[in-house]
Amino acid sequence: MDYSKLIDDEIWRFIRETDAHYPPDSVNRTAAQQREVYNTMCRAFFAGYPEGLAVRDERIDTVPARIYEPNNPQGTVVYFHGGGFVVGGLESHDDVCAEIADQTGLRVVSADYRLCPEHPHPAAFEDALAVVRYVALTWPKPLILTGDSAGGNLAAAACHALRGEVKIAGQVLIYPALGGDMTKGSYVDHANAPLFSIEDMKFYNKIRFATPPDGPDPTAAPLEDMDFGDLPPTVSISAECDPLADDGRDYRDAILNAGGKAAWFNEAGLVHGYLRARHQSERARRSFARITQQISMLAHGEWHH
Repeated sequence: MDYSKLIDDEIWRFIRETDAHYPPDSVNRTAAQQREVYNTMCRAFFAGYPEGLAVRDERIDTVPARIYEPNNPQGTVVYFHGGGFVVGGLESHDDVCAEIADQTGLRVVSADYRLCPEHPHPAAFEDALAVVRYVALTWPKPLILTGDSAGGNLAAAACHALRGEVKIAGQVLIYPALGGDMTKGSYVDHANAPLFSIEDMKFYNKIRFATPPDGPDPTAAPLEDMDFGDLPPTVSISAECDPLADDGRDYRDAILNAGGKAAWFNEAGLVHGYLRARHQSERARRSFARITQQISMLAHGEWHH
């Protein structure tokens, strides 16, 4: 794959800056060391809070959470951060959540779910369910689930598991890892993509489980579900230069084939983790605007696809 043509200068600068803080060999470090360098890297891109936003930390059941409230919020977004189920937390996606709240006018609840390897699957999934259930009982609807990468996995898995129990108005998945076929498509075409490779993916998949799964498990890989009916309207937004790109497309197709509403955007020239580039790349800025627009659309009960 010729990334010199696919990726523009702004994103290349973002890639170099990311690598300077979080080098590609970081997966060889201990989980604690990975978290330290990942948080340092995320803080290097921190853009601050918009004005007029109330932010507080709470605990939902056993799950730490950060709540971002604009004036008179008209609904709630539950946000699950990325990080391969190993790194990330309330600090890594702090300004992302703040800007989503500011631009949508919705309350955002960021969930600090348990991480691997200390807490293998299904710990993060169980935390996700606990937070979604709490939010659904605590604040008026609508409720939107959103997450990036591993967080997109948790948002989708929660939607599957909570069908018939919790009314979810929609989900917006950002370069989600949904358990696609790693032997074909984008997994092969972008196996050595900048910032996230197929080898990284294999590392995170291995460390996620105490014992390897012995069969399909939609709580860990939503694309392995046999039933895609009765899911909320879904928007998947992938990065073109990412092994995970096809997961968003395949998830859209599975929902459409089951009679549901789903849309997929594959953002040209963008790489895994581009949310952090939204203030230095025009392509990333446009994609972040698309993300907040889609969240707002779903919160208003609209569908423009």
